[in-house]
Amino acid sequence: MIIHRRSMTVILSMALTVAGALVGVAAQESKPTIRHHRVAEEVQDESSSPEVDQAETAMQHRDFTTAESLLQKAVTAKPNDYRAWFDLGYVYNATQRGPQAIDAYRKSVAAKPDVFESNLNLGILLAGQGDKVQAAKYLKAATQLKPTANPEEGLARAWQSLGRVEEDSDAQQALADYSAAAKLNPKAAQPHLSAGILLEKRNELDAAAREFQLAAELDPKSPEALAGLANVAMKQKKYPEAEAALRKLVAADPQNNNARVQLGSVLAAEGKSAEAAQELQQGLKADPGDPHAALELGTLYVQAGKDSEAEQQFRVAVQKLPQDAEAHYALGSLLMHEKKYPEAQQELLVAVKLKPDLADAYGNLAVVASENKNYELALKSLDYRAQFLPESPASYFLRATCFDHLKAVKQAVEYYQRFLAADAGKLPDQEWQARHRLMALNPHHAEKYQIKQK
Repeated sequence: MIIHRRSMTVILSMALTVAGALVGVAAQESKPTIRHHRVAEEVQDESSSPEVDQAETAMQHRDFTTAESLLQKAVTAKPNDYRAWFDLGYVYNATQRGPQAIDAYRKSVAAKPDVFESNLNLGILLAGQGDKVQAAKYLKAATQLKPTANPEEGLARAWQSLGRVEEDSDAQQALADYSAAAKLNPKAAQPHLSAGILLEKRNELDAAAREFQLAAELDPKSPEALAGLANVAMKQKKYPEAEAALRKLVAADPQNNNARVQLGSVLAAEGKSAEAAQELQQGLKADPGDPHAALELGTLYVQAGKDSEAEQQFRVAVQKLPQDAEAHYALGSLLMHEKKYPEAQQELLVAVKLKPDLADAYGNLAVVASENKNYELALKSLDYRAQFLPESPASYFLRATCFDHLKAVKQAVEYYQRFLAADAGKLPDQEWQARHRLMALNPHHAEKYQIKQK
C-alpha cells in the first residue's frame, strides 16, 4: 500500500493503496494499481503554493492531466516544495510512469526526509523496479517515522514491505520484520502468511505450519493460508492434515481446480483410491488438459488394473508436459507392461535423458531393450542403474541372458552363477533356466548345476 499525504493547510491528507505491492502473497507486480481515500491530518503546512491545493482537488476527481500541469508550475516556482513533489509522484504512478514517480518521490524525501508516507511510497516503488537495496533504505527509514493516520497500521505496512525486500539478502531479518508487522497489526493474516512462505522455502516446516495456522485462524477463508498448511503437511507426509486443509479450500472455492487435484493426490497417498479418483476426475472435467491430474489419475488406473484408461491419461500428461521425466517414465513403464516394447523403449529413453538419475527407469529400459533384442542397450542401461541402485537377482539374470544372446560365454556364465548365488529359490523358473544354460555353456560342469545331461 502506498500512502499519499494530503494538504496540511486544510488539515486533510490523501492516501493511495497499491493493491498487492509487497504486502500480499503475490506481491510481485512492478506496476501497482491505485485508489484514493482521505484520512485525518494533524500537521499544517503553509509552504506550498495555491496550485498544489488545486492539483489535489483535481486528483480527487482523477483529473491527472490538470493536476500534473498545476504541480509542474508549483515545483518550477518552488523547487523544494516536498508536498508538490509528493503529489507529482502520485500522479506519475497513477499514470503508469514508474521512473518519473520514483524521481519525484526522491525529490520529496530530499526536501523533507522525515515524512513517513513519502519514504514508504518511494521504498515500495523502488522494490517494484527491482532495486531492493535502495528500497530497503527508504523502508527502514519509514519504520522509524510516524504515519499521518492509523500509525500502527501504517508502520505494520512498512515492516511488511521491508520484510519482502529483505527476504533474499537476510532471511532472518525478514522474519523479524514480519514479526514486527504482526505485533503492530495483530488482526492481520498477511505477516504470518509471508513468514510461513519464507519458512517453508527454508524447509523449516514446523515453524511454517505454525505461521500458516495463525494466518488461518485470523482469516479462516484465506486460500493462501489453507494452501500453505496443505503444502507443508504434504512435505511432512502428514496426509490427514493435508487432506483437512484441502477439503476446506475446495469447500470455500469449488472452482479451485489445483486444490481439487492436490486433494486427489493426497487421497491417493492415503490409499483412498476411490475418493482420489473421484476428485481427479472432477478436476479433469473442469480442465480436461490438466497434466498433473492426468498423471495422478493414470497412476490410480494402473493400480486398479485399467491399463487402457491409464495409458490415455499418461499420454495427456506426456503431451502437456513434454519435459517431465516422470510422465515419460510412467507411460513407458505402462507400455512395457502392455508388451508394447518399441514404444516403451522410446519413452524410457526420453525419461532418462531428461532425468539422468531416474534409477528405476534404467531397469525398465533394460527390460524393454532386451525384449527388442537390443542387448547392448540393455547392458548399458543396467550399468547406469548400478550407479544408483544395488544389483539384484533380477539384474544379474537379465545381464546373463543379454550376454548369452551376444554369445559372450564367459560373462554369461559369470552372471548366471551370480544369479543362482543371490536368488536363493525366489525365482524357480529363472533358476531352472539359468542351470540349463550353464549346462549348455559349460557341459563339463553339468553336475554342479544339478541338471542331468541327456
